[in-house]
Amino acid sequence: MSRVAPTLEDVARVAGVSRATVSRVVNGTRNVDPELQETVRNAIEQTGYTPNRVARSLVTRRTGTVALVISGAGGGSDVFSDPFFGRVTAGVVDFLRGHSVHPVLMLADSDHARTEVVEFLRQGSADGALLVSTHPADPLPARLLEAGVPSVLYARPGRPMPIGYVDMDHRAGGRLAADHLVAAGRYNIATISGPMDVLASQDRHAGFRDAMARHGFPYVPTVEGGFTAESGAAAMHRLLTECPDLDAVFAANDLMAQAAVDVLLEHGLRVPEDVAVVGFDDSAPALACRPPLTTIRQPVERMAAQMADLLLADLEKPGQRPRSVIFEPELVVRASA
Repeated sequence: MSRVAPTLEDVARVAGVSRATVSRVVNGTRNVDPELQETVRNAIEQTGYTPNRVARSLVTRRTGTVALVISGAGGGSDVFSDPFFGRVTAGVVDFLRGHSVHPVLMLADSDHARTEVVEFLRQGSADGALLVSTHPADPLPARLLEAGVPSVLYARPGRPMPIGYVDMDHRAGGRLAADHLVAAGRYNIATISGPMDVLASQDRHAGFRDAMARHGFPYVPTVEGGFTAESGAAAMHRLLTECPDLDAVFAANDLMAQAAVDVLLEHGLRVPEDVAVVGFDDSAPALACRPPLTTIRQPVERMAAQMADLLLADLEKPGQRPRSVIFEPELVVRASA
């Protein structure tokens, strides 16, 4: 004889709450007390209740999934080798798990792939998009807007448009790096920028140069990198050739900073005694580096969670004005500077 499947009423009875409260937790409603959520989830586990997602989607017109779209970052291997994208994914997954929403990872590294993303979302296969777009000229944010897809960006869009986003004050981060190196008594300071067609790179570089000018340094030798270890190493080799007396380097991300440290050590220079190095992001390479990197912390996981929170708020109450949330950077002092 087959066992009767547990119902919402069964869960409510075990949890000691109303059926409506169980329904709100199952449907991922955001304004449920965290302790109640935990109580209901424990009751769901005890009873073995399984939500009927098909029936639920007919009522809520939602799939319970959102697309995490990484646009313009190249193929899968490029994405998964970069600690930044891993941190974004972790922040999104951890936040959505608590709201019974599941992410679908989509890579949009070509026009064809971007078209597939738009069609996937337009057909209602996911409720909205969390978009990490790496280039200001990326057409995908505008295409999602035109398609009426609820979307939130990680980083401000390349041109003004009515779409929500989270970002950090990258200029302030660049200023923090400059202030720290000058306060440490460094005078021959150079920088390895990120790719200058990326807004965050432009802002970090502008903030750094502005602060250096305010400290009385009108010119800062600069080599453009590509946010990769290889580009950081190449840039450091070039700086050593062009600026043999340099005593400090600011690199626009930790991968490039770690590579710069390796090159300096290969040349017999001590870090930080001969050359101080400051990175940006406070990602895994900052701690893996020897010596550990002084860096500018970008709270990527918190920013990714905030991005997901903005999207869920849009899905609950459609038609709200887009919102932006800007995070502040923080100087993390370690042994490299």
